[in-house]
Amino acid sequence: MKTIYILWKRQLIKYFRSKSRIIGSLGQPLLFLIALGFGFGPIYVKAGGGNYIQFLAPGIIAMSILFSSIFSGIEIIWDRQFGFLKETLVAPVSRFKIMIGRTLGGATVALLQGTIVLVITLFVGFRSNLMLLPFAFIFMALISMLFTALGTAIASMLEDMQGFQLIMNFLIMPIFFLSGALFPLQGLPKAISIITLINPLTYGVDGLRGTLANLSSFGLFNDFAVLTIIAVVLLWVGSYLFSKIQV
Repeated sequence: MKTIYILWKRQLIKYFRSKSRIIGSLGQPLLFLIALGFGFGPIYVKAGGGNYIQFLAPGIIAMSILFSSIFSGIEIIWDRQFGFLKETLVAPVSRFKIMIGRTLGGATVALLQGTIVLVITLFVGFRSNLMLLPFAFIFMALISMLFTALGTAIASMLEDMQGFQLIMNFLIMPIFFLSGALFPLQGLPKAISIITLINPLTYGVDGLRGTLANLSSFGLFNDFAVLTIIAVVLLWVGSYLFSKIQV
């Protein structure tokens, strides 16, 4: 437990020491929230969808958590290149504990990032359901754990950062855009509809939308169950791949 705590604490210290990282990570969510929220808002109203900010804000919160989680996992590559990972792995500590500590730290950072974005959305007109707010944090934590574990699994298979752009363009961006974060899932072509149903972020966005804006499509219990199962599976896969890293 001490090892897990130390690695968790290290991730938080790195986050709070890097003010540029905190500020920089807010740029993209703000751009999407303001540009799309106010740009497409009138069109969304004319289409009979209601207030677009209410629909969009949970998706932007999920986006912020997604990117922060993935980047936390990908940091393994940096640690490997600069030698810190080797020092950690040669210690007489289970690699499973090392992976869990890093994952919990990265997930906590992503959760903090999502919380900051949630607060920002309140200033641009989003009105949250305060009664279900604690459940929203549960979904935010599940999304954080799931995608930090995914980032760790990916980073465990990469030797350097050369494959990072490939991951961004062909995995992370499709996960975000095909999650229903920016548009309703009803009336989609069948092929795209199937992709959204197997996308784990879809259930995270739906869970946040249900708890924060009362707009769930699948039901909160189903969202919670799917996210929990996938998070457990990815934690196991990430632990296995992390244990196979050669130093």
